[in-house]
Amino acid sequence: MSKLDQIVDFLETEKTDVAVVSDPVTINYLTGFYSDPHERQLFLFVYTDHEPLLFVPALEVERATAVVDFQVLGYVDSENPWEKIKGAIAKPDAKTVALEFDNLILTKYHGLQTVFEKAQFTNLTPRINRMRLIKSADEIQKMLVAGQYADKAVHLGFDAISLDKTETDIVAEIDFGIKRLGQEMSFETMVLTGNNAANPHGIPGSNKLENDALLLFDLGCMVNGYASDMTRTVAVGKPDDFKKEIYHLTLEAQQAAISMIKPGVTAHEVDRAARSVIEKAGYGEYFNHRLGHGIGMDVHEFPSIMEGNDLVLEEGMCFSVEPGIYIPGKVGVRIEDCGHVTKDGFGLFTETSKDLLYFD
Repeated sequence: MSKLDQIVDFLETEKTDVAVVSDPVTINYLTGFYSDPHERQLFLFVYTDHEPLLFVPALEVERATAVVDFQVLGYVDSENPWEKIKGAIAKPDAKTVALEFDNLILTKYHGLQTVFEKAQFTNLTPRINRMRLIKSADEIQKMLVAGQYADKAVHLGFDAISLDKTETDIVAEIDFGIKRLGQEMSFETMVLTGNNAANPHGIPGSNKLENDALLLFDLGCMVNGYASDMTRTVAVGKPDDFKKEIYHLTLEAQQAAISMIKPGVTAHEVDRAARSVIEKAGYGEYFNHRLGHGIGMDVHEFPSIMEGNDLVLEEGMCFSVEPGIYIPGKVGVRIEDCGHVTKDGFGLFTETSKDLLYFD
């Protein structure tokens, strides 16, 4: 059954008239067509008894028709998109319409209310999340390739380490190097030195690399529509024993979580395996985020690997395992790999060593 057929089956089961897909990544997932519409409108309409309709900005019509084998309708900027949609859709009098609640901004929601004046809106997001949750062998292969590029990217960063460089100097070398390889970063590259790494979402700046400190790299690549995401923390100079202790504790926590992963285990249990290591050492308050997030066509997607989530792991689920310890003013360490649940464990997408590497 194709992905679009799965949406049709969902509509029939739920007795829903129309599904309106608004997330560009979901549209890509379902059709193979990707476009970022920016402030313009982009929708996929799916019905049980009519062919789908892809509504795109006029400047995307030619590219869209080369990808999909059903109706594509474009609009120019001077047209009212909602009026054009209402005149073109198969079921303007639909009583139930499924929308991606997690994606829609209020302006789009209000626009769709003018299109489907009689409809009750239901949430399509859980169904999309479930479809994207289990990756096919082809998807996993693409993510392995994306992981290989992440390994290349972090080694570009390692090669650029120098005390006369700033965080953004190294970011620039990583990003440029990956572009030269014909790929893109999957999110804004993070290179954080010393105390700046103690902020889990620190922003690289004009800070020169600190000597005798730890240096954190968080990066990923987007390859063939699939993302990678990894974090490595390395030593510059000779960090003191305390910093090394925090590093090895974080690594122990990651290894405890990875060794726990297999089908039948819950997301809660995996998070707890890592968190208990850090808590027992007395640093629980400094591990202040979930253990991991789903990954695929988006860097962050369903599910969350966190305490309280009783989702049972299944073969083909892909997510990150990224414990961290962030002690303000002292040290910040995170170690992250993404991977896929196998029949008896967890296959990593990235291979860069997690021994504490030293750079002068």
